[in-house]
Amino acid sequence: MTAKKIDQRLFDLYDKYCHGYIERREFIQRSMAIAVGTTSAAALIQSLMPSYAEAQMISFTDERIRGEYVQYPSPRGSGTMRGYLVLPMGQNARPAAGVLVIHENRGLNPHIEDVARRAAVEGFVALAPDGLTPVGGYPGNDDRGRALQAQIDPEQLKQDMLASARYLQSHPDCTGALGATGFCWGGGMTNTLAVELGDSLQAAVPFYGGQPASEDVARIQAAMLIQYAEMDPRINAGWPDFEAALQANNVRYQMHMYSGTNHGFHNNSTPRYDEAAAALAWERTIAFFREHLSS
Repeated sequence: MTAKKIDQRLFDLYDKYCHGYIERREFIQRSMAIAVGTTSAAALIQSLMPSYAEAQMISFTDERIRGEYVQYPSPRGSGTMRGYLVLPMGQNARPAAGVLVIHENRGLNPHIEDVARRAAVEGFVALAPDGLTPVGGYPGNDDRGRALQAQIDPEQLKQDMLASARYLQSHPDCTGALGATGFCWGGGMTNTLAVELGDSLQAAVPFYGGQPASEDVARIQAAMLIQYAEMDPRINAGWPDFEAALQANNVRYQMHMYSGTNHGFHNNSTPRYDEAAAALAWERTIAFFREHLSS
């Protein structure tokens, strides 16, 4: 099934399932009621789940980059964190500005690793931390990853992401200029880092992420590029208050709402992917980082 053939109600159910509002059994039952007579349960679920092997854009062995898994301290979080560090090679000389790439609510899956490689190809030192480090890391399955991440204390996760940002910023291959981007849970965490890091973070690009409390927005000093999907009422409901707080505190920001797209439209491993919107959003992301992270 392609995105155009999938009933919008199924996308809405999948969003609820992905974010823990309904259990897998209810998701399957309600989905089959919508798709009755058109497909089997197995085919329906398969059509909505990510296909990482088919969605890789940048190979692990691409000569323009060098990727490695690294460990670093997180004294206020898990103690030790693990992440995927990707360095630009060749004509993209280092040191270079750093970009933290923050995963969704299921740990460091192959798609997020691919996004980190995409950032490195563009000349940035990219780090994708795995918030599931304290429970053994991303388990190779999104359902299990989602369940594991839900078990981790949110404050611990926040401290681990803060430690990841500081590790990247102090890395010898990084100039010290720091940007962050993230998706879904990672988009919300990108907003949180903008609050917590103050002037240590120069640019933030949250994709369809939950907004910070209005009273915390005054602490944001990073330039913000905020990316939303039009058909994402759960997240978009928080935008008016967020925008009012950004304006009231003179925070530099841009917001783009991508017409006809669903939550997760940038993720090319699922049928929610919108190729044109994803390409435009990524082009804007890279241009924004180049503008605000240049020395």
